[in-house]
Amino acid sequence: MGGTGAASSSLWLATNPSKRWGELFFLLYTPFWLTLCLGIVVPYKLYENFTELEYLLLGLVSAVPSFLIPMQFAGEVDRSLCLKDRYWVKASLWIVIFSYVGNYFWTHYFFTVLGASYTFPSWKMNNVPHTTFLLTHVCFLFYHMSSNITLRRLRHSIADLPEKIQWFTEAAWILALAYFIAYLETIAISNFPYYQFVDRASMYKVGSLFYAIYFIVSFPMFLRIDEKPGNTWDLPRVAVDALGAAMLVTIILDLWRIFLGPIVLIPESNQCHQPGLPWFPGHGPKA
Repeated sequence: MGGTGAASSSLWLATNPSKRWGELFFLLYTPFWLTLCLGIVVPYKLYENFTELEYLLLGLVSAVPSFLIPMQFAGEVDRSLCLKDRYWVKASLWIVIFSYVGNYFWTHYFFTVLGASYTFPSWKMNNVPHTTFLLTHVCFLFYHMSSNITLRRLRHSIADLPEKIQWFTEAAWILALAYFIAYLETIAISNFPYYQFVDRASMYKVGSLFYAIYFIVSFPMFLRIDEKPGNTWDLPRVAVDALGAAMLVTIILDLWRIFLGPIVLIPESNQCHQPGLPWFPGHGPKA
């Protein structure tokens, strides 16, 4: 990942050297946590003996190296940059904020709109397992790096088309990619029995579209970080942008909740009764 000459002419990779290195690092890091979770823990059913501690350690082992490795083994271009100016730091901050909001707030939409429930032992924040905060971070890093390189390649391919056709083509690709990733994640964790849905078929078809809303908003917004030559972002701008994306997703999800409602009839036994989001029935503090 140290070369810059050939890479800079690639239609897939960023022209910004720090961004190019960061994207490649996060993509190459993905097989580590993916193999750990879906190649070892789930197929060998190691989770059957997990307590709250083991689940938390699984999340930490998956997520923490994504910060420590680039910090200790910086790419050649990043060695001359302050930590705050390195792309991997900016990308990590954006995803930390976006995924935190997603877990803390949007998981409750999964409870009330999609009929999902967690049944594995875990320490929780706002009734959401700490493990999911950590695993979501590395998942979203992978999804957004994949989006970056495919969107960039698409833009090169359609650059000579009329502007309206470019806009429509890119929008269609973002929608398709967002739905595909949401659907794929649901399929990937189907063998883990302690994340359940009232109606799995409805979750695959309709619930995946609900989940895809996250990425329909985030993919084009995330790509903008350090994408244009000479227009590098600072950390405050990254943070504000992530919060803006998170707010837009929250608005769209809540409009779905209000106007479309749950995709399945959710039994009382599957509803969360612990304090959560106050605007959800049954989720506020009990009198």
